[in-house]
Amino acid sequence: MKIRYFPDTDTALIEFSNVSVVETKEISENLYIDLDEKGNLVSMTIEHAKEKAGMSEVSFLQMEKTNS
Repeated sequence: MKIRYFPDTDTALIEFSNVSVVETKEISENLYIDLDEKGNLVSMTIEHAKEKAGMSEVSFLQMEKTNS
């Protein structure tokens, strides 16, 4: 996964895979998802990312698998 932030447009692009995009869907006014030919999520674009998604700080935390 790659997260790219473009400060000049306050846009965040979150890429989940590098397969070709065949469709883009508008989820809301500032949120778009890109899908592959099978309908799987390829990437997500967030416009006005600082305001709408709190992009001023990004962190990653991988959770340990628990034995239940």
